[in-house]
Amino acid sequence: MLEHEDGKMFVNLPVNDLHKTIEFFTKLGFSFNPQFTDENATCMIVGKNNFVMLLVESFFKNFIPHHEINDAMRTKEVLVALLLESRAQVDEMMEKAIAAGGKEYRPTQDYRWMYGRAFQDINGHIWEPFFMNMADMPAEMKDK
Repeated sequence: MLEHEDGKMFVNLPVNDLHKTIEFFTKLGFSFNPQFTDENATCMIVGKNNFVMLLVESFFKNFIPHHEINDAMRTKEVLVALLLESRAQVDEMMEKAIAAGGKEYRPTQDYRWMYGRAFQDINGHIWEPFFMNMADMPAEMKDK
């Protein structure tokens, strides 16, 4: 497995309207790297080494010339899970997502040690903000 301490991860997602998508995620508290932002794409900063490239569909298509783009409103291929620092942050992100035009995707999942929710963004992609308290993880899971 290829690993190094400065490794970065970029998830690429197609979007219908870049301006509206930036507006949506700005309302959730995300920021964007202007170096990697133009009329075709933007780089949303998720963490120190984690980014989401939001690409207009016509530009995204350049990277998959032999395939069609999935209609994220009809089919799902990826769930983007975001580890947050508390249950309150999970709930806050959900509230912001819904207020910005997103939709709750499924009921809250509360396993005591892990708490998660899910929303569908304005492009149909599923985001799962969640919180884990490893101290409360069941013993049988800790021993693996």
